[in-house]
Amino acid sequence: MFRKILIANRGEIACRIIRTCQALGVQTVGIYSEADAEAPHVKMADEAFLVGAPPVAQSYLNVERILEIAKETGAEAVHPGYGLLSENTDFARRITAAGITFIGPSIEAIAAMGSKIESRKAMEAAGVPVVPGITRPLVDAEEGVTVANEIGYPVMLKASGGGGGIGMQVCHSDEELRKAYAGNQNRAKQFFGDDAMYIEKFVEEPRHVEVQILADKQGNTVYLWERECSIQRRHQKVVEEAPSPFLDAELRKRMGEAAVRAAKSIGYSNAGTIEFLVDKHRNFYFLEMNTRLQVEHPITEEITGLDLVAEQLRIAAGEALGYTQDDVKLQGHAIEVRIYAEDPKTFFPSPGTITRFEPPTFDYVRNEIGTAGEGAKVTPFYDPMIAKLVVRATDRLEAISRMQEALDHYHVEGIKTNIPMLREVMAHEAFRAGDTTTDFVAKHIQKK
Repeated sequence: MFRKILIANRGEIACRIIRTCQALGVQTVGIYSEADAEAPHVKMADEAFLVGAPPVAQSYLNVERILEIAKETGAEAVHPGYGLLSENTDFARRITAAGITFIGPSIEAIAAMGSKIESRKAMEAAGVPVVPGITRPLVDAEEGVTVANEIGYPVMLKASGGGGGIGMQVCHSDEELRKAYAGNQNRAKQFFGDDAMYIEKFVEEPRHVEVQILADKQGNTVYLWERECSIQRRHQKVVEEAPSPFLDAELRKRMGEAAVRAAKSIGYSNAGTIEFLVDKHRNFYFLEMNTRLQVEHPITEEITGLDLVAEQLRIAAGEALGYTQDDVKLQGHAIEVRIYAEDPKTFFPSPGTITRFEPPTFDYVRNEIGTAGEGAKVTPFYDPMIAKLVVRATDRLEAISRMQEALDHYHVEGIKTNIPMLREVMAHEAFRAGDTTTDFVAKHIQKK
């Protein structure tokens, strides 16, 4: 096991990684921007260093400064968390070239899955179902119209290098596609430095179901069941649960085996997630692979009893998985909600000073918190997620009831949060019935 690691991230995920390191006896090096000087992860880390001004480009994306700190402190490995530099091949390459272990997959695997177009090609070659579409960048909007008519509307116009819903738009006609093309291409260029666009058939009434995998460097790969992440706003997840209420044992096994096949096809090691769309007829299609730890990983931990961060560290250190697929048992049900500093009606961020912060403390609750609480400032520089709330139970209905109780006892003042919206989701009869397609929020919440 490593003696010391640097955590190239902030907020709740940095705190989460530090907790596991403390349990394993691994020293931690934290980094922080000027805006995060009093953040919880700074106080929790054994050492912490300033990386720059508040904007992420000047701090948490400052590869030179992060690498400098890693060398100065003698960090043997770097954990990137999620977001920020976690799927940046240049960062992984620079870390590795410096003789420091990157806690994640190989540079080649990150690159293979970093392009939506190239990942489609890889999955087709591996025999993993993909949504009908093209595996090359579009030349222009007019070619997009031609392809859309061949596939049949509605289609999803997507940025090849994108994520988080950026550069993505459903189009129902030639006119809509032409109008969407330039704007989505510009956003893709701005956010990802890649304006390549492609088209897929839009899967109607889809569910977003993802499979967590772990793979060691010895070639052993297992799947840790699935998470349903269909409750989204602006193509970003807000409620996740494990297992999915829609899958039966046979489909669960087929999707798990497809995820393992996908990972093995690119020589993948460490933790990763294969995301699928599942239609109402129970057909599933590869969407993308996240080559990192996911925001929603705690619910997988709750139904398997595994510590995914500990597994990541062990795999990166060269250890083999100490179990096989038959050893991975599915136990109970877990739900996670993301607590955002945002207006629950408009979903616009709500920066400001937190004047009251009291999360629930029931024994079935797991709080993952990235804010210092009362007196802390929520700035406009970073993602507005301030915490995650996780509940566990023996079955789904009990988990929903427990989440309702926990949300009723979650008190945040001074800023607006999405807690009222989350309460509404939990109480909705469609959610309770497991009718959780990706249009749930637009269909049941925003229309009110």
